[in-house]
Amino acid sequence: MNNPRRQTVNRIREWINIRIYDSKIPAIRFMRYASVPLSIAAVISLLIRHGFLLTPENEALVGTLLKGTIGFYIFKYLVEFFYSFSPIQYLKNSKWEGLLMLYMSINILSINLFQVEIMATLGTYLGLMQLEAFFMVFIQAYFLLFVALEVGKASRLLPMLKLSPPALLVSSFILLMFIGAGLLWMPEMTKSGEGLSLKEALFTSVSAVSVTGLNIIDISTALSFKGKFVLMILIQLGGLNFIAFASIFAMLANPSLGTRYKSLLQANYSADTLEGSVDLIREIFRFSFFFELIAAILLFFSWGTFPFAHLGDRIFYSLFHAISAFNNAGFSLFSEGLAHPALAQNTPLVLIIGITIVLGGLGFSTIHDLFSTQAYSARRRNPWIHLQANTKIALYATLILIPLGMLFFMGLEFNGTLMGQTGGQKMLTSFFQSVTTRTAGFNTIDFGAIALPTLLILIIFMFIGGASGSTAGGIKTSTFALVFVNALATIRGRKRVEMFHYTIPVELLNLAMSAFLFSGSSILLGIFFLTITDGHLGLARLAFEEVSAFCTVGLSTGITRELSTTGQSILMASMLIGRVGTVTLAFALTSRKKESHDYTYPKSNVQVG
Repeated sequence: MNNPRRQTVNRIREWINIRIYDSKIPAIRFMRYASVPLSIAAVISLLIRHGFLLTPENEALVGTLLKGTIGFYIFKYLVEFFYSFSPIQYLKNSKWEGLLMLYMSINILSINLFQVEIMATLGTYLGLMQLEAFFMVFIQAYFLLFVALEVGKASRLLPMLKLSPPALLVSSFILLMFIGAGLLWMPEMTKSGEGLSLKEALFTSVSAVSVTGLNIIDISTALSFKGKFVLMILIQLGGLNFIAFASIFAMLANPSLGTRYKSLLQANYSADTLEGSVDLIREIFRFSFFFELIAAILLFFSWGTFPFAHLGDRIFYSLFHAISAFNNAGFSLFSEGLAHPALAQNTPLVLIIGITIVLGGLGFSTIHDLFSTQAYSARRRNPWIHLQANTKIALYATLILIPLGMLFFMGLEFNGTLMGQTGGQKMLTSFFQSVTTRTAGFNTIDFGAIALPTLLILIIFMFIGGASGSTAGGIKTSTFALVFVNALATIRGRKRVEMFHYTIPVELLNLAMSAFLFSGSSILLGIFFLTITDGHLGLARLAFEEVSAFCTVGLSTGITRELSTTGQSILMASMLIGRVGTVTLAFALTSRKKESHDYTYPKSNVQVG
């Protein structure tokens, strides 16, 4: 019944498209090219507006430029809508962009007709004074992303650079760290308005992007709301493993690179197929944002009677700590961390953050295997399909290491930092320290008062870290498990290494041993240099600090700010290498050239032990 009407509409649309065809390509190309410099100027203006104290004249100029950018993008969207062959399909394909443009159009009309700015009015009504600033940042971030994709399509820069996957990984992290340092360096990012020093900005950025949590400043008192917001975004980008962002950008900017960077994702997240790696990335973003949102909501109702200034602070603190916990970053907006007297024994709060840390440290492939409907349905339909080996290692490691760390901590600190607490409080504190020690960096006690035996045990747990492909640091539980079972098989005289009824390939065992030795050697080298630059602080405390930095844990005995500039630079290098080093080594080894089998050298017996 609707077919004749649809055919009539299609004929009319076809007639219109024929008439406008000659102008379609020039018009769209002009709009695309014009959007790049205008959006770049708008983003720079946004940074100046939020990063520096402006005069009323300059504030008005920046505001005019931003409004002009918004108007241009509304016009551009309407032009693309007009030239599309199927307007309805265009609206479906660009529904989020369309909703954004619809809001901005309504907002412009509201301002001009009623002198009412929708987001500012809503923020005032809800007590969220920063809501308008949040939304403007979101809009300009959207513009910046669009510009980046357009520049990538036009210039095809990545193929010209011929970046290998390890080089892309390292360069993307370094680029993000410098961008973050530049943002945090701006005066308005601090409460004083004087800005951080370059060293402070760079150290804070490196610590955030590497999701470590070590600080040489008190972020709760030094950073303004804008600075804390930037810090939260850096944690999110670094924690979700910037490989995902870099690879998605590469695939969107240049589809011909798809297979190459899908291989990167496949190797990093242990996906079975190239297309499976892309599906896994979608699951990563979906589950990450879902868990962070749920954690933020639960935290919002768990602060108890803590005296927040207003509702906006309570919401932001909840979101910040949820993101910091899931990404195992360890950053807190309290000077004492979670050791604040009003928080340390808040059981719901401590448990929520602890569980969020565990979820973030399980690994994205584990989360996919456990929680995705696709994996669950496949196991239900096919009883012979079981949890993957990676998932089992992550779960067994979590179920073994958390209680073990809890027992060690409680036994060693029973008459130390735990003195004066009730039995239940001691269990809660010991549980949380066991969870956070392996990578998260939060603390509910003063780590400067911990005994030396406890520090040594914690160093071992920090070195092991969390699961592979997660926001956690350390050598990863899978690496430790492979090294352990390989050593056990060697002692028992077995030629094959088996786990969960699977035979582990020799290549994986060699890779695990290489990562183990590389990490251990890097840590020892870092400790050696720290004893040269800051030996007066003591070997045990320096060793704890270096392991915490390399394994991206973020716990400290309180000496981070006391270190010399050289010592702090060593920690920055350790945080960067610890975040990408072992993964880069894995990529480099798995992509090495095949050995030639034209000849082999004779075997030789070498004494071992």
